[in-house]
Amino acid sequence: MEQSGEKLTYAEAIDRAGDAIHRFPLVEVRGVPLMEHIANNWDAIWAFRPHPSDLLISTYPKAGTTWTQEIVDLLLNNGDADVSKRAPIAVRIPFLEIFSPPPIPSGLDLLKDMEPPRVIKTHLPFQLVPEGFWENKCKVIYVARNAKDNLVSYYHFDRMNLTQPEPGPWEGYIHKFMKGDLGWGSWYEHVKGYWREREKRNILYLFYEDMKENPRREILRIMEYLGLALSDDVIEHIVQLTSFKVMKDNPMANYSFIPMPVFDQSISPFMRKGEVGDWANHFTPEQAKVFDEDYARQMKDADIPFRASI
Repeated sequence: MEQSGEKLTYAEAIDRAGDAIHRFPLVEVRGVPLMEHIANNWDAIWAFRPHPSDLLISTYPKAGTTWTQEIVDLLLNNGDADVSKRAPIAVRIPFLEIFSPPPIPSGLDLLKDMEPPRVIKTHLPFQLVPEGFWENKCKVIYVARNAKDNLVSYYHFDRMNLTQPEPGPWEGYIHKFMKGDLGWGSWYEHVKGYWREREKRNILYLFYEDMKENPRREILRIMEYLGLALSDDVIEHIVQLTSFKVMKDNPMANYSFIPMPVFDQSISPFMRKGEVGDWANHFTPEQAKVFDEDYARQMKDADIPFRASI
C-alpha cells in the first residue's frame, strides 16, 4: 500500500485514516442497505470484471467467512502455514465491495495489484454480485449459518466494529435483523438467493453447522470443488490450523491487525465463541417465540436444512 510514495501496512493505513473513521450510515442500493462508502462507490463495484479463474467466497456477515477464507488459502497452498501467514487475511483475500477513507486501500485497489487466480470475499446478496462472476462461470463458495446464531454474532460484531451503525439494545437488534435493517440487508433473502441459484450457477453451498460438526468432511468437499487432491496428512494439518482456538491465536486471521478506531476488541473479540447454539444464551423464551413465528413466515418458501443446534 502506498501513500505519496510511502509504503504503509494495512494497520498503518487505518491509523493514518484517523478521524475519517466513524460509524457510517446505511444507504440503500437496489433495495439493499449497504454502508455509505460502499453505496457511494457502487458503480465501480458493479463494473468489476473477475477473471474466470477467480474464486468468490460469499456469506452473510458473521457466518463463517474468515474460517472459510483460511481453509481455502491453506488448501491452495498445500497446508503451508507459513505461506498463509504471508499477510493479514484481509490482504490475502480482498473484500470486494469494501471502501474506506484514504489511505486505507479498497477491495478493488487490492485486487488490481493481484494476478489471477484470486480469492475474493463478499457479503453481497446474490442479486448484487457483479454479473461478470456469473458470465465467466467463476466458482463460488457460499456459507450459511442458522439465523439465531448469525444474529447473535452480528450483534456483537456491530458493537465492536466502530464503522458499522450503532447496534442499539439487544431487544431492538432482533427486530432490525428480522426486518433486514442491517448492513447487507435481509439474512432471509441472502441465504435464499444463493440457495435458489446453487445448481444453476455451480455454487458450493455450505453450512456453518456442518463445518463445526465435521470440519474434515467439509474441508474435503471444498478441496474437491476446487479440483485439488491433497494428502490425508495435509488435510488433517488444515483441520488443526483452522480450529477456532488456533485461528483465534493467529494474528494473520484474528483481525488483531485492525486497530482502533475500527475494531474495539475490548468490547467483543472479532473471534468471539464460534459455537453452534450460543443463541440460547441471548434469547428470552418470549423473544425466541416471536422470532420463530416470524422465521416460519419468511422461510415458508424455502427448504434450506438449517440447524440451530448440533
